[in-house]
Formats: sequence, structure tokens, C-alpha cells
Amino acid sequence: MSWGPNLLPGAIELLQIPIAPQQKLSYFFFHFCYWLPSYKLKSSWATGLHLSVLFGHVECLLVLLDHNATINCRPNGKTPLHVACEMANLDCVKILCDRGAKLNCYSLSGHTALHFCTTPSSILCAKQLVWRGANVNMKTNNQDEETPLHTAAHFGLAELVAFYVEHGAIVDSVNAHMETPLAIATYWALRFKEQEYSREHHLICRMLLDYKAEVNARDDDFKSPLHKAAWNCDHVLMHMMLEAGAEANLVDINGCAAIQYVLKVTSVRPAAQPEICYQLLLNHGAARIYPPQFHKVIQACHSCPKAIEVVVNAYEHIRWNVKWKRAIPDDDLEKYWDFYHSLFTVCSNSPRTLMHLSRCAIRRTLHSRCHRVIPLLSLPLSLKKYLLLEPEGIIY
Repeated sequence: MSWGPNLLPGAIELLQIPIAPQQKLSYFFFHFCYWLPSYKLKSSWATGLHLSVLFGHVECLLVLLDHNATINCRPNGKTPLHVACEMANLDCVKILCDRGAKLNCYSLSGHTALHFCTTPSSILCAKQLVWRGANVNMKTNNQDEETPLHTAAHFGLAELVAFYVEHGAIVDSVNAHMETPLAIATYWALRFKEQEYSREHHLICRMLLDYKAEVNARDDDFKSPLHKAAWNCDHVLMHMMLEAGAEANLVDINGCAAIQYVLKVTSVRPAAQPEICYQLLLNHGAARIYPPQFHKVIQACHSCPKAIEVVVNAYEHIRWNVKWKRAIPDDDLEKYWDFYHSLFTVCSNSPRTLMHLSRCAIRRTLHSRCHRVIPLLSLPLSLKKYLLLEPEGIIY
């Protein structure tokens, strides 16, 4: 076996290793003053093109291409163009495109080059690909079947979402789970590890709604984007969806409406403001929690009295039972004693005040129009807030 070492710019030594005669491309290995461990070589099967792109060595890339290296080779599952997009290396993307790299080629995982543009630094790479003819509606060839628009929505790349739509991306395209980009952006708006809400994803949802995305689109579990926003207890997106025409009472495959999902997750969303979520849903005509199950509201919201207050005030009258008291930890009962004392006093055998009953009559008449009509009434601001179930910290 003959060896022909060539020292190229960037202090990378490439050793060309002849393969079978029928294979035109030779494989390359590299070192930075050390050899790559053999177990990594066996698992990577990287060619010289892949390594040049991976480390951003443009001169090496040009030399290899000038010596007829196979530009669309993917022995490790990815073409050099896939790697260039993943590394957000715009110069390499341009060179590979100029030399005839296939723009819509799938990786072994079923992704095109556009699907590898998942970071803010790779936005220019994605734009370059689209300008050169990459298909913005091409779905992944795997179990997800997502378009580049789904990917941009997932990773919170608002600029890329706008760019894709402007270049023909279908706003309501669905993946294998029947999820639209709006549903994807809504779900990923909560960073679950940090329990923080992403402004970038909120912006994307706003943009998609402005692009006339279907707000009541259902996935294969019959969940709408509102269900996903409720699961995150994200009042910003819930307000956005409801104002755009989301139906508050749609039920999913489990028979749950959005208000049930808020109830399920209230206790595990420390950054959330559940009272606003309940208020929004009830003011848009959401069905109230079944009275015999009200103890579950207290179980979920015992440390958030404002949420309990909003839900209680949606009923003309509701009587407490022993399950209510069992649902309140002693620490919270002591901490919020004034509120809970007012709760059990009001929810007894005595009827509610005439003022409260009048509120219920008005709300029953307006139903799902409460959010729209009440602000237009010729009433003091305090009364408007009262009609819209604004919490006051005590029940009377």
C-alpha cells in the first residue's frame, strides 16, 4: 500500500488511503498532532470533504473538490452539505452549492439540508439554499415527516419562519402526527427544563396567525393549538389563540377541553399564572368544571388562591364538601387563611350576594362574548373587571 502525505493549510495532514478500484473517492483521516482513535474512525466513516467542512477548512475543501472528490457522498449518513448546514458554515455551503451539491438530498436520518438549519447562526445557510432552489415544503423521510417550517417553528427561528413563508412554505402543512407549524411552535414555547416561556416562539405563533394559520387545526389526538397552550399554562398564547378564534370547548381524544389541561398542570408550572388562563377560557365561553369535581381545582391550585377565586365566581352558587378541606395543605390554609375563610363562608347553604347573581346573569347572557362585549359597556372600570372575573383576593 502506498502512502502520499500532503501538508495542506490549517496544519491538517491528510493521508490518502486507496480503497477498492471501483470506488472513485478515497477516504481521508486527519490529525492535530495526534491520531483519531480507531473506534471513532469506524463509527464516523468521514471523508475528507466531511472533515474539511466540519472544521471549516475552506482551502482543504477546494483542493478535494478540485481533485474530483464525490460531493454527495454520505458514508456516515450525511452529505458534506448536511454537515455544512449543521455547522452553520456559510462559506462551505456556498462552495458546495457552486460545485453541484444536491440541495434536496436526504441524510440517513431522513433530513434535507434545510432541516439541519436549526440555530440562529444557520439562518443564512438556509436562505442560501432556498435562493438556489431548495424545496421549502419537502418533508423529512422518517417517522416525523416534518417540513423545514416545522423545524424552524420548533427551534424558535422567527426570521426563518418568515423567510420560508415568503418563499412558498405551506403555513398549515402537517407532519406525520397531523401537527401544523403553529401547533409545534405552541408546544415548544415552554422550555421545560428551565420552566420559562420563549418570546421567540410567541412571536412565531403571532406571525403564523397573521399568515392565516388555522387556529383550530387538530392533530391525530384531536388536540388543537389551544390544548397545547393550556398544557403549558401559557396565558400569552392562550389569549392569542382565543382572540384569533380558537374554540374554547373543543375536546381531544381523551375527552378533555383546554380548561381540563390547565387544571392538570397548574401545580407543575411554577412560572405560570393559572388565574389568567382560567379567566381567559371562562370569558370565552369555556364550560365550567363539573361541580362535584371542584375539589380537584383546590388540589391543583391550593397555593394559588386567585385561580380558585376565578373558577368559583363562575358559578351562581356552589357548596363546599369535606373533599375541599382535605385538598388544602395545612401550610397553605394558614398562609391564605383570609381567602379560605371567605371561600367556605360563601360556599355554604346561604345564597351569594345579589351583585354576584347579577354578574352571573350578565355572563350567562353574553356567554362566549364576555371578553368582547363587557369592555364596551358604559360601566366603571372596577365593575368591568368584576364582570370579567378579575380576582380580588377574597370572595364575597
